[in-house]
Amino acid sequence: MSRPLHIHLVAVCGTGMGALAVMLKSLGHRVTGSDENVYPPMSTVLSEQQIPVFEGFAAANLDPPPDLVVIGNAVSRGNPEAEAVLDRKIRFASMPETLKSFFLWDRRSIVVTGTHGKTTTTAMLAWVLTEAGLDPSYIVGGVPIGWQTGARLGSGDLFILEGDEYDSAFFDKRAKFLHYLPDTVIINNVEFDHADIYDSIDEIALAFRRLVNIIPENGLLIGPEDDERVQALASHAYCAVHTLGILPGGRRSSGKSASSVARWSARNVSFDPGSTSFDLFERDEHRARLSTSQLGEHNVRNALAVVAAARRYGVSWPDLARSLESFPGVKRRLEVRGEVNGITVYDDFAHHPTAVEATLDALRKTAPNRRTWAVFEPRSATTIRRTFQDAYATAFDQADRVLIAPVYLPEKAPPGNRFSVEALVAGLRERGVDAEAPGNVEQIVSRLAGQAVPGDRIVFMSNGGFGGIHEKTLNRLERGGASEPG
Repeated sequence: MSRPLHIHLVAVCGTGMGALAVMLKSLGHRVTGSDENVYPPMSTVLSEQQIPVFEGFAAANLDPPPDLVVIGNAVSRGNPEAEAVLDRKIRFASMPETLKSFFLWDRRSIVVTGTHGKTTTTAMLAWVLTEAGLDPSYIVGGVPIGWQTGARLGSGDLFILEGDEYDSAFFDKRAKFLHYLPDTVIINNVEFDHADIYDSIDEIALAFRRLVNIIPENGLLIGPEDDERVQALASHAYCAVHTLGILPGGRRSSGKSASSVARWSARNVSFDPGSTSFDLFERDEHRARLSTSQLGEHNVRNALAVVAAARRYGVSWPDLARSLESFPGVKRRLEVRGEVNGITVYDDFAHHPTAVEATLDALRKTAPNRRTWAVFEPRSATTIRRTFQDAYATAFDQADRVLIAPVYLPEKAPPGNRFSVEALVAGLRERGVDAEAPGNVEQIVSRLAGQAVPGDRIVFMSNGGFGGIHEKTLNRLERGGASEPG
């Protein structure tokens, strides 16, 4: 494929597909795309890169036939471009398969995966390796704060990929990360998720087992020693395994304690309003006191994984400490959206019960005397089902007030398997949690504007836009809505 190709991407405005389009263009190929909903920020990125995008799908978008059509995993049979590709036998591939073919064979691939924390860990590692001068390529499933995009083609031989167990395309049901030719793999954790394509935790564990099985002998697997599923996977690895752990010390460290056998461990962890700090040990040898602006114990775990990977690729301790401290975070991961009258408004991507619990625990540890409002929208393909109905009842224990929004597009869940907001509120109240379920976004905003007081923290948790609730709340608070005591 030495000559420039015409490559067309169907559903190009997704985060990963848009990033791939830009990277293919940088190789000198002629790139076009199409999507049903063409809107910022991705439409702006593609326009700036002079990548033409057809609004709407049509067989005519493939005239004359491209050399290759990349079909996103949001595309199903019946899509007119997918049908034209099959009818006319135009060469086609999935997004991860295309990444492998064009970019990964001659680079060292670092795959960051797991049910939780992979976006933050991928972004943090990309930041650290970039700051250390290694100029890696990367694709992050979110946008790091201060960066225009979550993807870049660097001049170095490292490629950092956020690895997803979601399927590759309608014609390739393998997990995306199985295409990524991993040299180093970080598995943060393994839990049940993606109830729309997986039926059990065993099916998900099998996908991860297949990933571990393609790490070469000279590769590296990194994962927490207190996650039994990760350690079960590690027992099948043909490569070296570096374990991660947190030992209690300083302020309280929740969860199962790590033993001293972890290759990398955090000790004497301290949680402060603007940062989290810990002593980094390699086995029993103290290496550094590290700090990050990212809050919570889950971000200590993310940082440990980054340390293990960065050291493998030669990053010095001074560079590691400096870059970890300067990492600005990722949009929508406990991102401060604004502060009005002493009330801080956060936006967070949390939608799995474990992530909800970790987010609220982070806020509680950093400032235990401030009241926290948790505002949750059941929106993801798993959340709108009853899969975690019971688990959510304990996920909000660290919140002072809980508001549950209506289920987003409940008709997308199978009848009889739809999440019940009413049951969740009842379950929370049984545990003594102050919970209610306003009927829409406007009612939630009114409740917050009327009852939040200076010092309160409001964290919105959803994997979608949540009806613009963040700006609506900040605007109402600006107008002086925060006056009633809670």
